[in-house]
Amino acid sequence: MKASPEFRKQMEGYGLTTAEILYRMPDHPALLQSYIWQDYDIFPEFPVLKKFLDFWTNTLEGPLFKVTVGHNKLIRPAELKAIGAEYKLH
Repeated sequence: MKASPEFRKQMEGYGLTTAEILYRMPDHPALLQSYIWQDYDIFPEFPVLKKFLDFWTNTLEGPLFKVTVGHNKLIRPAELKAIGAEYKLH
């Protein structure tokens, strides 16, 4: 069985990054529109998000207003806790 590309990225240190992008409407600059972007990226450099935002500013007409970023590593070292007793039920 072969591991998925997403799982491989997580093993390489990538975590799930979510960004809320607020941008101005090209025809109505007083209005803000929200766009949610999500991909696997590396904290704190965020090279994938930066590449997307560069594409946005160079290609799309809606100028960026604000970008809010959340990041979470989904795979972490296991947390083990010793227990004082073990009970078995039949």
